[in-house]
Amino acid sequence: MHPLLNIAVRAARRAGEVIVRSLVRLESLQVATKGRNDFVSEVDHAAEREIMTIIRRSHPDHAFLAEESGRTGESDTLWIVDPLDGTTNFLHGFPVFAVSIACQIRGRLEHAVVYDPMRQELFTASRGSGAHLDNRRMRVSRQRTLEGALVATGFPYRANTRYVDAYLGMLKTVMERAAGIRRPGAAALDLAYVAAGRVDGFWEIGLSPWDTAAGTLLITEAGGRIGTLAGGEYRQGGNVVAGSPRVYVALLAAFASQLPEDLREE
Repeated sequence: MHPLLNIAVRAARRAGEVIVRSLVRLESLQVATKGRNDFVSEVDHAAEREIMTIIRRSHPDHAFLAEESGRTGESDTLWIVDPLDGTTNFLHGFPVFAVSIACQIRGRLEHAVVYDPMRQELFTASRGSGAHLDNRRMRVSRQRTLEGALVATGFPYRANTRYVDAYLGMLKTVMERAAGIRRPGAAALDLAYVAAGRVDGFWEIGLSPWDTAAGTLLITEAGGRIGTLAGGEYRQGGNVVAGSPRVYVALLAAFASQLPEDLREE
């Protein structure tokens, strides 16, 4: 394992411990509202501090882009961190949430970790070395068509509600063809599940870089594809489609007639 990936794994596991330990006191946690239906708890902040402390202990000069503290530092090496993806799930005791850490060097994603502390599942990837689930090589599914596929998604319920009608059109199109649709509520895990072949495809509108950075590398190293809703190169954050190579193409084709003009230009 690459030394930087090893540090990310240690940081993710430590953050996971902080999160799980806090489950017994959900009703007493301090929770703030960042925006419409967008919450942050003291656990998000505590987990983020643990991650940054562990990384800085070895690399004090590295920069961070973290969900709660924003951009800090200037360096060719940037850590993109979501300390608790799925905060709403966590606050309700719904056991679907994850820690997401990606390491970007000179603008290119090099290492990624998504850690599910409830199941203690560790999804990792390093550029050119493949993607792994608990040290076992993982690959995207072999599903070739949208018919028979299991597809994950996320609902546009925050500031991006202006795309609700377009999203509902996409949802209807997939519902008419796929075997099933799942909405777990943690995009980092959704992307990790695409990489592991547990779901065949995924799409969502209005994500942030820390939601998707680690998952992007997991998917590409697992043989999958990821891009914008219009099929453009994915540059972290915003609107995303991912899947096995064939399902990815099928989703893009299915969405083509549903996209508003501004999403067609991505």
